[in-house]
Amino acid sequence: MALTGLEIYKLLPKTNCKECGFPTCLAFALKLAAKSAELSACPRVSDEGKAALESASAPPIRLVTIASGEREFQIGNEVVLFRHDKTFFHQPGLALRVKDTDPLDKVAATVAEASVYFAERVGFCLSMDAMAVENASGDAATFAKCVEVVKANSVLPLILMAKDPASIEAALAVGAGSKPLIHAADSENWEAMAALATRAGCPLAVKARGLEELAVLAEQLTKAGVQDLVLDPGARTPAETLAVFTQLRRLAIKKNFRLLGFPTISFPGEGAESAEQEAIAAAQDICKYSGVIVLDHFDPATLYGLLTLRQNIYTDPQKPIQVTPDIYRFNDPEPNAPVMITTNFSLTYFSVAGEVETSGVPAWLLIADAEGLSVLTAWAAGKFSAESIAKFVKGSGINDLVERKVLILPGMVATLSGELEEELPDWKIAVGPREAVDLQGYLKELRRAIKETPH
Repeated sequence: MALTGLEIYKLLPKTNCKECGFPTCLAFALKLAAKSAELSACPRVSDEGKAALESASAPPIRLVTIASGEREFQIGNEVVLFRHDKTFFHQPGLALRVKDTDPLDKVAATVAEASVYFAERVGFCLSMDAMAVENASGDAATFAKCVEVVKANSVLPLILMAKDPASIEAALAVGAGSKPLIHAADSENWEAMAALATRAGCPLAVKARGLEELAVLAEQLTKAGVQDLVLDPGARTPAETLAVFTQLRRLAIKKNFRLLGFPTISFPGEGAESAEQEAIAAAQDICKYSGVIVLDHFDPATLYGLLTLRQNIYTDPQKPIQVTPDIYRFNDPEPNAPVMITTNFSLTYFSVAGEVETSGVPAWLLIADAEGLSVLTAWAAGKFSAESIAKFVKGSGINDLVERKVLILPGMVATLSGELEEELPDWKIAVGPREAVDLQGYLKELRRAIKETPH
């Protein structure tokens, strides 16, 4: 059971030293009870107090690592039901499943293609996280050979899927140096699977039909020494998966039910009749609340959509992704090149930067600090005003770099042009297009006009 704020308070030093960042020990205790603070913030708590408070300070969902060499991903360690309450910390891993009944050359080609896939979005590289290998043949040697082919064509962490412990053991023998997720322990094989997972130091998925059986198995496995568990409640349809995953999350977060305080794994393809249905179910699993999503189809276009959704959901809503405010140069600008300004919201920057670079027109781009907000949002919040823009321009050093002092505003905030002319009397203020996609044509026309203007 979770400790109350008063119970935690009794175990704290009660000095009210404020070194934890809170005004009193009681305030800190209440934050600990609400999972809104870390015990490590208190430098004066005794060793006895630390031991007693361990369960109160530990995240309600255990952090589990799946790795292969230098490649790894982590799941779990979540503390809220809704990301706007705080944020989601560890995005779900996306895995592609192959079966040992498939021809090995087909397995090799599929794995190689999926493993090297990546897309860059707002400065981040989006890619697959793992490869899942299923022992569909039921034969340990066939399974081990398939795992060997997968490892030869991918550096991604593995998910080993087999009912027979002997097959898992054979696969582990060819996967030395990795920390795969073993799937899965059930009511019949849990003792042998627990022994394998403990010996190999691997996380173990536990599969059961229903939460009660899942909790019983989780308790048996933790008592057997397996601490890193991943829960598979057996749900396969979207409706069933949504219901049971939400129940698991609520039990862990709201009730602090430790036996089910582990990340989950889902298989959206098993309840789908097509690749499109699998993609829809996978999108739901990203939002609610899968830790590992095992796909049965690989399509770059579909995968990009899922990776983009995942990035959006697992971005801290209170800390938008942003770039460093600075002067950015494109296509080797000279002193008479056009000067543009926008906010440091990452999506805004990369949209504008991509169009400017593709245009081939030399240009200067000023990125002003707007706390990571988009142009309109920053303008509405007073973070991208004539005063703040003028202050940034004056302090950026752009005055010393250009001769042609014409500042191009985003078309969305054309209303700022009059005020900005008063704030920057040495500059002429121009208004650019409303959308980044129109920048190429705008800049090319502007370059033509500059060349035709007599000096």
